[in-house]
Amino acid sequence: MKLKLKKKPKGVTIIEGFPGFGLVGTITTEFLVEHLKAEIIGNFMFEEMPSIVAIHESKLVHPMGIYYDKKYNLLIFHMVTTTQGYEWKVSEALVDLAKELKAKELISVEGVGASSPLTEEKAFYFANHAKGKKKFEKIGVTPLKEGIIMGVTAALLLEVGNIPMSCIFADTHSQFPDSKAAARVIEILDKYLGLKVDTAPLLKQAEKFEEKIKGLLQQSSIARSQQEKKMMSYVG
Repeated sequence: MKLKLKKKPKGVTIIEGFPGFGLVGTITTEFLVEHLKAEIIGNFMFEEMPSIVAIHESKLVHPMGIYYDKKYNLLIFHMVTTTQGYEWKVSEALVDLAKELKAKELISVEGVGASSPLTEEKAFYFANHAKGKKKFEKIGVTPLKEGIIMGVTAALLLEVGNIPMSCIFADTHSQFPDSKAAARVIEILDKYLGLKVDTAPLLKQAEKFEEKIKGLLQQSSIARSQQEKKMMSYVG
């Protein structure tokens, strides 16, 4: 796995959002990058990753981009490609970077399958440090008491060691992009980090990002299918 940064700010708060249930992590980090006008300072990739890249509004969309916001000293990992099968490699790279940058906190955001019909957008937190627990309780977020965590977040929780880590999980019933769940996560991050997000148009903006991400994923799926057909033609 290769991770390249053109800047290495210290004492950052790292926010990561990987494609998962409802694409909550991807939509959330997309919103933050746009809202904060964060600068792309690097990317990371692994050799097994498909050589596919998307163009949106004449701009290159990095499949695994690393963005930085100086005002809040935030490092945002924004992913539009799956990491399935490489969760341990990704988490190891993230933990190594967090140690190198002396990260203040690592925050993971993602969607989880709701066990009952949704009457409101619910979200839960898990934190491995007392300061984080106290802050979440103060802003009224419910702690996750029972549950199964999978993917990169699970690997991070097992590898993070003594680095302060917090997770925000949003209930979603959909495997498809869920902008409402992402909007709930953004509201919590706003209160937790004091980002001064204008929450009035939040859902409308989240829906816009939902459509963008959906389109990028559809293009990626078509490209991957065409690539596989090309490989089959070589074999045949």
